[in-house]
Amino acid sequence: MQPDMKVVIIEDERVTAKDLKRTILAVEPDINIAAMLHSVEEALAYFNEHDDTDLIFSDIQLGDGLSFEVLRKINNLTPVIFCTAYNTYFAEAFEVAGIDYLLKPFTKTAVEKALGKYANLEKKFSQGKPDYKALLGLLETGIAPRKNAVIVRQRDKIIPLEAADIALLYVENGCSFAYTFSKEKFILSENLEDLELSFSPSFFRANRQYLINRKAVKDASHHFNRKIIVNLTIPFNDQILVGKLKATAFVDWLAQY
Repeated sequence: MQPDMKVVIIEDERVTAKDLKRTILAVEPDINIAAMLHSVEEALAYFNEHDDTDLIFSDIQLGDGLSFEVLRKINNLTPVIFCTAYNTYFAEAFEVAGIDYLLKPFTKTAVEKALGKYANLEKKFSQGKPDYKALLGLLETGIAPRKNAVIVRQRDKIIPLEAADIALLYVENGCSFAYTFSKEKFILSENLEDLELSFSPSFFRANRQYLINRKAVKDASHHFNRKIIVNLTIPFNDQILVGKLKATAFVDWLAQY
């Protein structure tokens, strides 16, 4: 990461903006938070006067419009890490130099990974002959709709369940569940398809019923008809099989993550 890197935060909720600033500085203390902007109007005025920003952290829905309005009007070429509660703007984010898309509530781990992605991109572009294939891969993964937690509702409580605590996400009798490393089971409102989008690649879709956390995989063994049995680090009643069409991808995933 370059010394004294200038970062601008666009976030209409001032408490969230301050929390994001604290989190960024906890990850990279040498970063210079050059400005915290709280509206489309304020952001336009700032960028019309400043062209030395290295990285932008931006919410999308602001009180007086969308941050995309700002980025399009200034013909933005500065990398943007979007931090939003909405998972419906991925295409637009890519069009305005988005390199990552964090869903609120963000965590220190998510911010750290996003800054790492920026550092990788910066390194690639600073070299004489950039690896364009690698750059495209970084950008594609940057726009993936990643989450770091699921919401569990228990009576009048809303509880964030961290992805790192979840061993399995699965479907049973038409309902989605999370099964944790501490052997607790929680019912979820999302379907498995949405969960797969949100938690890939740290979770693998073994079959139509199961998404497995890489940290939950102890080992695997061959099964009849070129299928694979997944052996977990925790006790679980049901056998989890990976079909022959996904077997190679599963082994590659084990090696990569």
